[in-house]
Amino acid sequence: MGSLPAAFGKLDGKNDVRVVSPLYSSIKDEYRKQMKKEKEFRVRLNWRDQYCAVYSLEKDGVVYYFIDNEYYFKRNMLYGEFDDGERFAYFSMAIMRMMDELGFFPDILHCNDWQTSLAIIYLKTKFSNEDRYRGIKAVFSIHNILFQGQYDRSILTDVFDIAPGLYQIVDYNGCINLMKGAIVCSDRVVTVSEKYAEEIKTHEYGHGLDPVIRLYSCKLYGILNGIDYVYYDPQHDKALYKNYTYRSVGRKAENKKALQKEIGLPVNADIPMISVISRLTDQKGLDLIAEKADELLCDNVQLVVLGCGDPYYEDFFRGLEYRHPDKAKALILYDKELSKRIYAASDIFLMPSKTEPCGLSQMIASRYGAVPVVRETGGLYDSIKGYRYVNGRHEGNGFTFASYNSADMLYVVREALATYQAKEEFRELAVNIMKHDFSWKGSAAKYAELYNSIAKER
Repeated sequence: MGSLPAAFGKLDGKNDVRVVSPLYSSIKDEYRKQMKKEKEFRVRLNWRDQYCAVYSLEKDGVVYYFIDNEYYFKRNMLYGEFDDGERFAYFSMAIMRMMDELGFFPDILHCNDWQTSLAIIYLKTKFSNEDRYRGIKAVFSIHNILFQGQYDRSILTDVFDIAPGLYQIVDYNGCINLMKGAIVCSDRVVTVSEKYAEEIKTHEYGHGLDPVIRLYSCKLYGILNGIDYVYYDPQHDKALYKNYTYRSVGRKAENKKALQKEIGLPVNADIPMISVISRLTDQKGLDLIAEKADELLCDNVQLVVLGCGDPYYEDFFRGLEYRHPDKAKALILYDKELSKRIYAASDIFLMPSKTEPCGLSQMIASRYGAVPVVRETGGLYDSIKGYRYVNGRHEGNGFTFASYNSADMLYVVREALATYQAKEEFRELAVNIMKHDFSWKGSAAKYAELYNSIAKER
């Protein structure tokens, strides 16, 4: 939603790309002032009849539509509210009604995660007999199969306005499963990496939905996400202390010293800095780090952790800093600008995820010349290949381990630290990972191929 639309629109200059989002209260005033009111109408779901206004804004060649309803979207959180099912049922129906109100019927409707599952379900059921909607193809993206939109069947008609006769579409293990319904109804299902597309077919990674994934695997694809090369650009990033490119990667040392001073670590450009920038949860492999952090800090290293999440891990890293004040820093907060300064200062970036559908942090770290150490799962497996010496030359763009095991993680981290001591070799590795293309250009071309294949189907 953030970067693919603009990248896809630029491929040949002919693609008409439009994005629809709720008008969340967190959207900045600078963008609200640029919006134009397009339409105002009512959205009906069973007995509810709700106000809806559509605002538009054009940016980077993409038209963005915003669905305005303060009752549903003037909230402190984007999702995680008690009435999310009702909120996103309204949003999904508003998308369908908006097409008719604006007179714009796309070739392809691409929806993301369970929150917009109902848009696909409505398209293929309620609107399937209307000529204007019948030709629209549906693509459904699974970003994290853990979150499926599960509800008690008693609200099928009342909240979701789905006829009892259509219950089998969303029925799974005796309850409503909106993600399952979108998988059934869509023309293609896409995950955010090729490896994750294979993983979710298994019991270990499918979170109970793997039988459905296997049943519909004929329409399952994996396409790795990219990152925004304008926003993440060490050459022009105003958040950094010192800008640089792969040609001047030595300036990372200046960023390291400046960060050490800012966060209160001993200032020494020769000490290897390892960073962790993450939600502090088990999914991100924080239990592995917690098991070996004290042992790792017996080495001559500095560890910088930025993130928030599970209170257990927040307290653990605060305690780690207390035990190793000259080697560890726990920054328990969310700060995008600070994160970029940490990427720019770090020599090694640690991401030992238990499961990772795609992962962007390893790509951002590479963009800033911080060598990734990752576990071989999901998008980490697809994007980072183990560093090794083959046929007289080095290959790979990071350090990897396969088993979910803290000893294996520590062994590979120490391999990276040993390579750091070979200064010229490590510098060459940093240069090579900065040159690796993680932009949306290649991924957008794969989506274009997917879209075109669907559009040709009758």
